[in-house]
Amino acid sequence: MKYLPLFWSNLKRKPLRILLTWASVVIAFLLFGVLEAVQFALAGGVQLAGQDRLVSQHKVSLIQPLPLSYLNRVRGLDGVRSATSHDWFGGVYQDDRNQIVVITAEPESFFDVYPEIPVSEEDQRAWRANRSGALVGRIIAEQFGWQVGDVIPIRSNLFTRRDGGDTWEVEITTIYDWVDGDNTAVYMHYDYVNEAREFWIDEIGWLVLRLDDPARGPEIAAEIDSMFANSFAETRTTSEEAFLQGFANQIGNIGAIVTAVASAVFFTMLLVTANAMAQSVRERVGEIAVLRTIGFSNLGVTVLVLLEGLAITVLGAAAGLWLAQGFTGVIAAMAAQFLPLMTIPPQAFAVAALLAVALGILASALPCARVLRLEITDELRHT
Repeated sequence: MKYLPLFWSNLKRKPLRILLTWASVVIAFLLFGVLEAVQFALAGGVQLAGQDRLVSQHKVSLIQPLPLSYLNRVRGLDGVRSATSHDWFGGVYQDDRNQIVVITAEPESFFDVYPEIPVSEEDQRAWRANRSGALVGRIIAEQFGWQVGDVIPIRSNLFTRRDGGDTWEVEITTIYDWVDGDNTAVYMHYDYVNEAREFWIDEIGWLVLRLDDPARGPEIAAEIDSMFANSFAETRTTSEEAFLQGFANQIGNIGAIVTAVASAVFFTMLLVTANAMAQSVRERVGEIAVLRTIGFSNLGVTVLVLLEGLAITVLGAAAGLWLAQGFTGVIAAMAAQFLPLMTIPPQAFAVAALLAVALGILASALPCARVLRLEITDELRHT
């Protein structure tokens, strides 16, 4: 307890300098938290991918379609529990500014492939029974005020109808709320779109398969690609995780970008904090020598200096992450349609704690080394 008053007095010695140093730490961890949230929002879907699902697409590009007949052929493979097709519809609601994620699917097998989506049996039957029905995520429904039973026009910026139009009217039959999942998508019946569009008749965008045994994933993926080898529409089959990672990689290497920015911020913060600690120790060399003279141990005084540095970085990190949570909450509310998973992942807090301790130790390293090398007689002579 005898060190506590000294610890508190040293922190209050230059309040403005300590406050500015602490603020630099807060800002650094605020940026770290926001960047981690952005990274998770852009690539977090990869972490939610089913371990027992495969995705099969055209070998050349996702924008190249596959024949609808591939769906039944894949369903017949040993080890494939269920399969559904997906098409990118490219949805627009009322205005070009209201771009929404609309995907066509096979309702009969959709929930067999995605059993984690929380929809009751009754609501599943309602969607299957209505050819023009739509399965809508909670976030998108709340954004536009949609309710079950509403009939809404959704325009495609990809497909046109045989009658010359580009709009499909759908009835909202089911609204889903997927905890920790994507609640911003709209799913339409594949047949409803296929029977009216002008091109890509009886063709699909990609296949999603659910397996009986996830361990057989590589084997079944190779079997599918071998089945359609040398055809006019060869396939590339990967895990769902790899498929979603491919989408994320189109933006760039998010992890590398976040690491680069965070490294620059933390390096700057380290210089600022280390300079403040070094200056503080230089100003107190005489006092430290007196403390040593009256019986305080060399190790005790060194630990006291170390704790000052740790207090600045640890408390700054806590405040920065607290502010980051508030900022990401605001951003998530504003961009829920585009970044539905905008939140700071739990592992980021653990990393931040380790960084705060490490940076506190590094910032205090040189001042602590000076205290350890302190010669009492020399310093008292110059005091």
